[in-house]
Amino acid sequence: MAGGFFKRLVSGLTKTRDNIVAGMDSIFHGFSKIDDDFYEELEETLIMGDIGVRTTMEIIENLKQKVKEQHIKEPLDCKQLLIDSIREQMEVTSTEFEFENRTSAVLVIGVNGVGKTTTIGKLAGKYRSEGKKVVLAAADTFRAAAGEQLREWANRANAELIGGQEGSDPASVIYDAVAAAKARRADILLCDTAGRLHNKKNLMEELKKINRIIEREYPEAYRETLVVLDATTGQNALVQAKEFSDAAEITGIILTKMDGTAKGGIAVAIQSELGIPVKYIGVGETIDDLQKFDSDEFVNALFKVEDAKKEDASDEESTWEEEWI
Repeated sequence: MAGGFFKRLVSGLTKTRDNIVAGMDSIFHGFSKIDDDFYEELEETLIMGDIGVRTTMEIIENLKQKVKEQHIKEPLDCKQLLIDSIREQMEVTSTEFEFENRTSAVLVIGVNGVGKTTTIGKLAGKYRSEGKKVVLAAADTFRAAAGEQLREWANRANAELIGGQEGSDPASVIYDAVAAAKARRADILLCDTAGRLHNKKNLMEELKKINRIIEREYPEAYRETLVVLDATTGQNALVQAKEFSDAAEITGIILTKMDGTAKGGIAVAIQSELGIPVKYIGVGETIDDLQKFDSDEFVNALFKVEDAKKEDASDEESTWEEEWI
């Protein structure tokens, strides 16, 4: 993540930090010894911060083990161990952005209202700024405004949009979009799809149909399926992610609206419980506010770990300059 985005991430996680970290600090300073009450308080703070029950239990168990192994007696000496335990929970086996470097077909799914269409527009802008050829498929033909919204983003990003009439068959839009992507030798085909979790059977059938068309018509394309989730919904986002992963083979998650929520701990729960990487994170309205997600940077920003490192680095630089002069 670029330095500028790290600052925005630190700022965007303010509410989450106030919710989790402030509570932790009062526990570290408020207890004189490490006992069951101490662990219970920590557990409660993590659960309240939307890190989730299962993930919290694993973090606390991990912490207990480290405290025992390292013979730690002071609560304050646990802080770094806790940060490390949270970091470990977020490790997933694969977070590559393989699809960005190959001819790819990217399906983007998510319920209405999570910022799905806007996110696709931002991704299109990001890829175009990297010199990639992008084709957008407006296959969310059920929501009246979705096509228009995507057209606006396509114009802004100078990307080609393939759309159908409102209420038309999404699979036929995908068929046309694949043909356009092949004809124009596009690097990335970004497909907006309708998100209707209340009728999962229909959604599953529709996604299967879309997948069949891409497999048949565009076998050379690398496949990626990203689900967009609204971080402000906390544990509901985790439930949605689970339901969507029943309907499709999810390869990554995009978390939006992180800047407006105290529930940013959900990023930890999602990576830990589902083992699906969070690939992008949104902390604001502009294209630059949607960036690749890095769990290390996320934990550093949450606990403001990087501040000290950066200060040390700048001190070292000035000392080095003085010596050189």
